[in-house]
Amino acid sequence: MGKVFLVGAGPGDPELLTLKALRLLQRADVVLHDGLVTPEILDLIGPEARVIDIGKRCGQKLLTQDEINSLLISSARDLDCVVRLKGGDPSIFGRAGEEIEALTAAEVAYEIVPGITSALAAAAAAGISLTDRRFASSVVLATAHRGTGQDAVEWDRLVNSGSTLAIYMPGTDYAQLSASLTVAGLDRQTPCAVVSCIGRKDEQVLWATVASLARCSALPAPAHVIVGRCANPPERFETASEPMRVEVELRPVSGTRLT
Repeated sequence: MGKVFLVGAGPGDPELLTLKALRLLQRADVVLHDGLVTPEILDLIGPEARVIDIGKRCGQKLLTQDEINSLLISSARDLDCVVRLKGGDPSIFGRAGEEIEALTAAEVAYEIVPGITSALAAAAAAGISLTDRRFASSVVLATAHRGTGQDAVEWDRLVNSGSTLAIYMPGTDYAQLSASLTVAGLDRQTPCAVVSCIGRKDEQVLWATVASLARCSALPAPAHVIVGRCANPPERFETASEPMRVEVELRPVSGTRLT
């Protein structure tokens, strides 16, 4: 009986992988990966490993979650090192809980290897301090979409003047997201940033407000939205009081990235 490693691939840049994640990719017997894992990270997998894509195509899953669970269990019974490679961090909106439950029931050993989740990677790319003590006392990790059969996101419970909202999976209808945040009670002039293709060569950031976000075209997926008083371009923080607000500005993320 082998062991299943639930490994975080981070936002996409292979240099943001942990050393442990890299070591496991190079010794894995089989790697089951999500669609968000970049080719540059897949290239790090050892040549002897079997690589199985279990991501989505055109919004349709290649395998159901039950099928993925069964594949993990059967692989662990035949092989020594099974890697379940997930974009970002396995424990943040990565369905790790369902897989852990299945592995535990089947008495299969597992280990979680954390990765950099997109909320942190997006903030780093945009030069945002999520908990700048002048503007935010907490961070709320939320997803704009719930699973089938689950209740809608209760934005009114999440919106708080002292929190930065880090929103995963915002979808393509920014007008709907803007409306939901406004109805929940968030000031329409609250700054926000959308970071697209985090950790990749075509990474870019859209600076806006909750109001102007409604007029913006969706950036390429994967994208992440940061909402709150911290979410202004860094050069616009001229004083330690109220941050300046930018209406709409789209730009590539500055800086170089090692390849």
